[in-house]
Amino acid sequence: MAAIQNDWLDALKEEFRQPYYKKLFQTVNEEYRTRQIFPPADDIFNAFHLTPLHEVKVVILGQDPYHGEGQAHGLCFSVRPGVDIPPSLVNIYQELHDDLGCTIPNHGCLTKWAKQGVLLLNTVLTVRAHQANSHKGIGWEEFTDAAIRKLNEQDRPIVFMLWGRPAQAKKSMLHNPKHLILEAPHPSPLSAYRGFFGSRPFSQATGFWRHRGLEPVDWQIEPM
Repeated sequence: MAAIQNDWLDALKEEFRQPYYKKLFQTVNEEYRTRQIFPPADDIFNAFHLTPLHEVKVVILGQDPYHGEGQAHGLCFSVRPGVDIPPSLVNIYQELHDDLGCTIPNHGCLTKWAKQGVLLLNTVLTVRAHQANSHKGIGWEEFTDAAIRKLNEQDRPIVFMLWGRPAQAKKSMLHNPKHLILEAPHPSPLSAYRGFFGSRPFSQATGFWRHRGLEPVDWQIEPM
């Protein structure tokens, strides 16, 4: 696993000393040694690498990584260039188009968002190939909960986009009045028509920052 190097390291250093994390580290290393695990080990912490704590403007929470070949690269909902755009991301792009008029891109790589302060964080950071939720309960949730608590403590406005019930279960950890919490059904094809479409999270976030004199995220993903 590529170690976290930026200001997240200081924010989360106590977690690395906890018994649960030592057990998690051992479990994950053994899983990579004996099975096919996604994302590649060096990509596990990409959300933290690409979006330092002091730069976070938005938090989008996912569940666990894509479990298909070549998809996951450490950012929730995002896939590597050249990989088919997954159905949930197709729906995110459609809402982005309907909300802000952004052109729908021809790829699913969201690195541009991450580099602008959009923390694309799965609550579980690894998964066995072709087995969704296979690393649920091995310790990642404690680690990512600690990250969410650190985000809640930040003394500046952050937008939390909580899509679907697992993400919305984290709402109880968010009680800083400076932050904006936007809830909607998950963008999955199973639930997008129950209220994700039409929820307008991107324009709400943009208006929230502009009202405070802050630079909004440029949500347009350029084609490749």
